[in-house]
Amino acid sequence: MASPNRPRTEPLVERPNKTQLKRENATIHETAVRLVGLTDGAMKKMPINEELIDAIKLAHKIRNTREGFRRQIQRVTKLLRQIDHEAVKRELDGLQRSGDVENARFHALERWRERILVEGDEAIEAFIEKNPETDRQKLRQLVRKTKKEQADEKPPAAYRELFKYLREVSTP
Repeated sequence: MASPNRPRTEPLVERPNKTQLKRENATIHETAVRLVGLTDGAMKKMPINEELIDAIKLAHKIRNTREGFRRQIQRVTKLLRQIDHEAVKRELDGLQRSGDVENARFHALERWRERILVEGDEAIEAFIEKNPETDRQKLRQLVRKTKKEQADEKPPAAYRELFKYLREVSTP
């Protein structure tokens, strides 16, 4: 029997902090919820296995029952723990960033469209200066068509066409 005054010779096993474990579980759970929110096309880009894909697809199907959906999210979370969930989280973050960049570009083009419709030739010249490959005549024609459409209170077909053209010729 070891004497109480003698120091321990066997190493103490360091176990993870309980708060740290809870934080990690919350992160994995959040990743699972984000995965379930993905479209099929985006899910194909994820580094996940077939079992996890099937669990996510099942979660899509049972979204209408609260308890069933909660349990399915738990299942997806459990399956995520078994694989490299950090890689999945990085991929999700990358998708988010690329989506943010695309949204910012989209909003900038919407602002250009409004500016062109309000300011006219001055804004058209500014847009062409930034995007030299723009066909000035086509752009002016689309602006006239859009203004006429708005004056006649017709559906916004030309308005959308103008946006589409701006998106085609703008540099990202």
